[in-house]
Amino acid sequence: MDVFDLAGPLPRGTALLEASAGTGKTFAIGALVTRYVAEGVVPLDQMLVVTFGRAATQELRDRVRGALLRAERTFAAALAGRDTGPVDAVLAALLDVDDAERAARHRRLSDALASFDHATIATIHQFCQLVLRSWAWQATPSRAPSWSSR
Repeated sequence: MDVFDLAGPLPRGTALLEASAGTGKTFAIGALVTRYVAEGVVPLDQMLVVTFGRAATQELRDRVRGALLRAERTFAAALAGRDTGPVDAVLAALLDVDDAERAARHRRLSDALASFDHATIATIHQFCQLVLRSWAWQATPSRAPSWSSR
């Protein structure tokens, strides 16, 4: 099994993160979401982040928001020429770009935080309910196929 490096190349397509309890999955998801957003790969409102259990969902929402907020503040400090303080490997890699890209990354992070309430971070069941509610109109009797004999 390959060791996953949070500061390495981003996974493309669907990514599944599976690990035992207490191994840093929630931290890793927060870091990955931050990278996908900051690097402009995909905006937050187009991501689907799924976990098990309502308590885990709330913790994940808090951690993802915290990771985005930490990154946004770090970029704001760097752009203003202030000391960013100590940064982890993920933030160091994100900051290692020219000033124009730093400004673009800061804008993407700010936009993600401004629209954070629209992020889909849910349990599997919550996501299924969301899909069913969103597409319920297609299953109404008026949309169901009808047969007639002539």
